Amino acid sequence: MRHSYHLFMILMTVAFATVVVSACEENTVYDSYEHTPLNGWEKNDTLFYSVSPLRDSGSFQETIGLRINRNYPFTSLSLVVEQRILPGFRFHRDTLRCQFLPDDNLRGQAVSYSQYDFPLRNLDLRRGDSLAVTIRHAMKREILLGISDIGFKMTKKR
Repeated sequence: MRHSYHLFMILMTVAFATVVVSACEENTVYDSYEHTPLNGWEKNDTLFYSVSPLRDSGSFQETIGLRINRNYPFTSLSLVVEQRILPGFRFHRDTLRCQFLPDDNLRGQAVSYSQYDFPLRNLDLRRGDSLAVTIRHAMKREILLGISDIGFKMTKKR
């Protein structure tokens, strides 16, 4: 009986934490990851993200997410992020330098990934604006191994 009570309390705690985390994320407008090719991400392989017309005007924080594994040979990555904002046809181009922390876990034999998030820019948008976003790497090496996914996230600032 005591074991059932502890199990019930653990499940209730997990459920409560899930609700709290979900409530904190309600200001996320867009969050999507694109996979890079398994045989390596080539310089001319461009990733595309399409943000639907916004319901509300406001200021938005943009973030780039990366998932890399032990096959990635460098401690940093340079990305070119281009955005077209419609219907106003505004254009932004950013070069984002992503610096990775040393991670001893990546040096093991198992396949493990590290997740990184890098702030991109704050963007003021109007109701009805949509975005077409492209991301490509700007490294000297033509093909990069060890990058699994690249994400684009927009969060409305309160």
